Amino acid sequence: MNRISLSMLAAAVVAGAAAAQVNVSSDITTSTTWTANNVYNLTQQIYVTNGATLTIEAGTVVASTTNVGGSLAVTRGSMINVLGTERNPVIMTSTADRATWIANNPKTGTWRAGANEWGNLTVMGQAYISENAIPGNVSTPSASNYGVMEGLTEAFPGDTRVRYGGGNDDDDSGTIKYVSLRYGGKVIALNNELNGLSLGGIGRNTDIHHVEVMNNVDDGIEIWGGTVSIKYFSIWNIGDDSFDVDQGWRGKAQFGLLVQGYSLNPSAQGGGVGDNVFEMDGAEDSDWLPVTQATVYNCTVIGQPAGAAGGDHAMAFRDNARVQFRNCIFMDLGERLVSFDNLDGDGAHGYGFNGTLSWASTWTTAYNGPGAQAGALYQSQVNGNLIEVKDSVFYNNNFATAYTEATARGVMDPSNNNVLATLSPIQSITRGPNVLIGSLVMQPVTTLDPRPANDALTSVAWAPNDGFFSSAHYRGAFAPGCNWLAGWTASEAFGFTPTDGWCDLGSSLAGTNGYPVLSATGTLAASSTVTFNWSNLPTTAGLLKFGTSRIDFPIFGGVLVPDLSIPDEFLIFGSGTASLSLTVPPGLPSGMPLYCQSGFLDGAAPQGISLTNALFKATP
Repeated sequence: MNRISLSMLAAAVVAGAAAAQVNVSSDITTSTTWTANNVYNLTQQIYVTNGATLTIEAGTVVASTTNVGGSLAVTRGSMINVLGTERNPVIMTSTADRATWIANNPKTGTWRAGANEWGNLTVMGQAYISENAIPGNVSTPSASNYGVMEGLTEAFPGDTRVRYGGGNDDDDSGTIKYVSLRYGGKVIALNNELNGLSLGGIGRNTDIHHVEVMNNVDDGIEIWGGTVSIKYFSIWNIGDDSFDVDQGWRGKAQFGLLVQGYSLNPSAQGGGVGDNVFEMDGAEDSDWLPVTQATVYNCTVIGQPAGAAGGDHAMAFRDNARVQFRNCIFMDLGERLVSFDNLDGDGAHGYGFNGTLSWASTWTTAYNGPGAQAGALYQSQVNGNLIEVKDSVFYNNNFATAYTEATARGVMDPSNNNVLATLSPIQSITRGPNVLIGSLVMQPVTTLDPRPANDALTSVAWAPNDGFFSSAHYRGAFAPGCNWLAGWTASEAFGFTPTDGWCDLGSSLAGTNGYPVLSATGTLAASSTVTFNWSNLPTTAGLLKFGTSRIDFPIFGGVLVPDLSIPDEFLIFGSGTASLSLTVPPGLPSGMPLYCQSGFLDGAAPQGISLTNALFKATP
């Protein structure tokens, strides 16, 4: 077994100059790029309009003056490209948050009970919605139907900058990736607040992944209609609902961490203290179309254990909504796992109105059965029933309230492969002392390692690899050993979640002994020791390769490591198992991603080689 050297990693880290502040005080009407050498202060409500594209480079900070009300909205026909990376996220926050950073380092900071310190990011698109509150809108899908975005106000009657919706479900509003949204949610009036991320009428060609919302006065992410899908989202300490959908959302979601808590103290539930985790409305009135018909895989939901005195329900269904939940973790719920809320309080009529399916029959009706919706407008559900909760883990939930409605709807039927666990499905969680907010008892999460354990490590079934979903063979938002929060989130900066970045990316091209398995011990930090361990190997030679980037391909665990900036390759010999240690050189850049790929000659494997893959990220 040959010696490994990672000397090519020991690149010098060059400190950049202090960022200059740029005040943004007028709408963006021509294509514009915001760069990481500036800090952008939104001095008022800013619109990206007139067909312009706003591009925000990796590492850019948008820090608006606390309590002034600066906010950013992208109008129909315009675009936004938020191009954060794992090492250099885009951060949108307040100056009060930035003041807690050490030496202006965004990967530091101190959590505070706070929100409503600036506005939010709102994106408005041209996909179909169902909104009955607008005179002239019709109850069937129409390109002329529109809504007026919550939290925005018209500058004059007929101001189209605040409108969303249209007739193009394939609409593209841009790319939003690796962005952390903190301490936002400007309140306009009662029930008219800005969410952390607001998405109105967004089409399926919009790319949204790796989004964090930390502390918001209203909802974390809210989606009105459209077909947008979202992947890798982390939502903490939200003042109302963590993930809220309405007006005929027909998208997909996968890999979500949702942690109930509070953002303001003192406050009330729904205005600074967490309400429902998932709140799902079918349409503004339940017999309008399109109706919400969506699929959610691999979410980890951490509730508030204090019952009615804490957070509300995990899944609240209203107004004919149809959503499938699969491969999820629901734990520490003080209230209901499944809640039949029926009405949204806005004058809608609920399930069963005007010939629509009743609440009970929605659970037993196939996604393409009588009363379901099908065709080009409804592409997210491809099997199963319109509402279902399958192949999920339930742990430490309040038995007095959590399971009554779920049991009535057949969630506990053995055919659904759900597990009522006796052991924690995550690695660890700690909570601080109780915080009394009015009559509400909150038990704040202070540290959390959400990676799977016990019943969450494997699932019976998994998502299809359909171009959006990943075929994740586990329950919850995290692969075994894999922490996708590391490197870019406020939860890491505030010390809530681990900083280590070891991630088992899985194997492909099974050989004589099945899939090779790679594990590791140690931390990828300067002068530390890391040991790689392989099992299920053929008795043959292999190749170990490192790189700083990867290319995924559509086979479970399929990864290529093309980056030759670290060209060291080493021969290793497998005999069922193998082990190899290395010493990390000094000078390793903070947050450096390091991919490891090993291949073994194996005549029984496809193309004569079996592969296994892994990822390390250097600790800050």
